[in-house]
Amino acid sequence: MIELMILYVLSKRELTMYSVQKFIFENFGAFSKPSIGAIKPALVRLEKSGCLTTRKMMSDGGKFSVFYSITKNGLEELRRLILENLSENPVQFLSNARIKLSCAAFLSKDECADLFLRVKSLAMQHKYVAEKAINDEFNHLSFYQRIILDNCICEYSNFITILEGLEKENAGNGK
Repeated sequence: MIELMILYVLSKRELTMYSVQKFIFENFGAFSKPSIGAIKPALVRLEKSGCLTTRKMMSDGGKFSVFYSITKNGLEELRRLILENLSENPVQFLSNARIKLSCAAFLSKDECADLFLRVKSLAMQHKYVAEKAINDEFNHLSFYQRIILDNCICEYSNFITILEGLEKENAGNGK
């Protein structure tokens, strides 16, 4: 997800590494807060793969700065990463889905429809698993497990409702 977030913020404008971190926090801080220690190697990987270019510059105060820009390959990689299938691991699902959905404005109307449907289908699968676990009479769950599962079901239900709203908005949008 770090590469996706980096490419998304760089799709808006050229930035230094520290500005990349700042813009990631502004755009995705509620879901993810990568450190400079995670951002720097990701920038290097993206540059080596041809997704980014750099421009080095000395400021008036003598400070050396490196500015990162997204390339045409980087824009294609951003689209690919947004549309890439999500992990089926429920621990990663919600935060990764939120990041991808936050980037949906980058996609075409049809690509958004596809993303929303795939994310909603996976959310429904996770909700079903939680409901099955809580309703299984042979499942000897503790009080605490039941409360947590009930919370998961509510969270997935709310997320599915949001996705249905996004689908409806996208269907009416003339992108």
